Amino acid sequence: MRMTFATKLTVLRFLLIPVFIFYALSYCLSAEEGMADESLRRWALGVFIVASLTDWVDGWIARRFDQASALGAFLDPIADKLLTLSAVVILTFWDWGEEAWRIPWWFTMLVLLRDSVILLGIKIMWLAKCQVPIQPHWFGKVCTCLLFVVLGWVMLRVTSLSPIYPCALASLFLLLSMGKYIQQGIGILRQKN
Repeated sequence: MRMTFATKLTVLRFLLIPVFIFYALSYCLSAEEGMADESLRRWALGVFIVASLTDWVDGWIARRFDQASALGAFLDPIADKLLTLSAVVILTFWDWGEEAWRIPWWFTMLVLLRDSVILLGIKIMWLAKCQVPIQPHWFGKVCTCLLFVVLGWVMLRVTSLSPIYPCALASLFLLLSMGKYIQQGIGILRQKN
């Protein structure tokens, strides 16, 4: 199986995840000790931005230059989930420099619930020997975009407005996308029978 350039960018995203985790946790721990090292925050943010951009670039390259592959379609959503979940978890359990400047726990639970429902649905379809199409709905794309807004809101700290506001908007699309994927899964299972 030939690895396309688009797939190599996805692999790069996998490799950047532990680098982001290292810098983000190092920053959080330095902030807990009362000596927040802002260079660690900038490094964490920079690595996260580069990793996030590889998601957009690999998709664009795959479509534009006909480099879509089964391997890329399999690895891309896994890399996305690992990157976003690691950031969401870190930004939920540790203050991001200022006291209480973090993602609310209920938002993280909703993110984990949505991803668990999607994974459970895929497992059920595989057990039923259904073809599992990897086709994101626009609700899911908006949801991912808003999730990046939430993460950026917390990591950039450019406003004094609490992260709860972008989390509330993102939650709406988390619920809408979860409902849409459940509906798609039920439709696929009905077609099989």
